[in-house]
Amino acid sequence: MSGKERLALAKGLKEPHGAKVPGQPGRNGKQQRRPDRRVRQTRGRLHDALVALMLDKPVDEITVQEVLDLASVGRATFYFHYRDKDDLFLSVLEDGLEMWSTVLSAEQEKSRRVAPVAEFFAHVGSARKLYRALVDCGRIQAFFDLAQGYFARGIARRLQEMGPANLAQRGLDARSHAIAGNLLSLLKWWLDQGAKESPKAMDELFHRLVWNGMR
Repeated sequence: MSGKERLALAKGLKEPHGAKVPGQPGRNGKQQRRPDRRVRQTRGRLHDALVALMLDKPVDEITVQEVLDLASVGRATFYFHYRDKDDLFLSVLEDGLEMWSTVLSAEQEKSRRVAPVAEFFAHVGSARKLYRALVDCGRIQAFFDLAQGYFARGIARRLQEMGPANLAQRGLDARSHAIAGNLLSLLKWWLDQGAKESPKAMDELFHRLVWNGMR
């Protein structure tokens, strides 16, 4: 597979068609001002390059130079944006999770869904090789830990938008973290079972459980 083909595949695995990334999250999980177009393009090339390389080899065996060569980015530019390869790897995960956890609010969906389960499960199902790469390099649990925080914040936002109950902030935080944990636990189960049920069916099951638990 050529470098261009790997980059195209990596971009398809990272983002669903037409998705809009609301903004660039900081390392503390807080929203920051969206960087300008040139910065976004540079970071996007570096992100796509790392993901493309992860399809071929473990992330710990990938060198910064390999990322630079595939992304056509200079070393000085890389270190202007990232401390090292691990910082880039974390940024890739954060950008994807920020988009997925806020997409329903960003698109102002009028349904009672608190998370884009069907879309997220379909995305992970189509990126099984990348998921396996995270498992093989021993970083899958770190991904799930990070994902729970992002989805908890996104779910809390959705609950506030829908106003299903007058919850104090502490109660809202606890409930959203529990729901996010259930979402990721369901994802793990679905993958372990071979992803036999459709993503849409899993979405319906998840939200039945959510709203039954709200009673």
